[in-house]
Amino acid sequence: MNDQRLLLGAIRGPVTMIVLGILFLIDHLDYYSFRQTWPVLLIVMGLLTLGTRASWSRDAGQGGAGPESSSGNPSGGVS
Repeated sequence: MNDQRLLLGAIRGPVTMIVLGILFLIDHLDYYSFRQTWPVLLIVMGLLTLGTRASWSRDAGQGGAGPESSSGNPSGGVS
């Protein structure tokens, strides 16, 4: 599962740049203006974040270390 999390983190930047380029191309070709299509960036970033968090929760369910266990708090990061 750690490999999947690393993959999602590694592709976040390139995927964002590809989507941004596609949106600018659509704007340049006069199909839609960029101000109509920019929410697609938020959707893509949200999906990538959701995938990363899903891999964290799968690791935590299998006894792996999740992001909250790195705080050093024995209660799992909950204060």
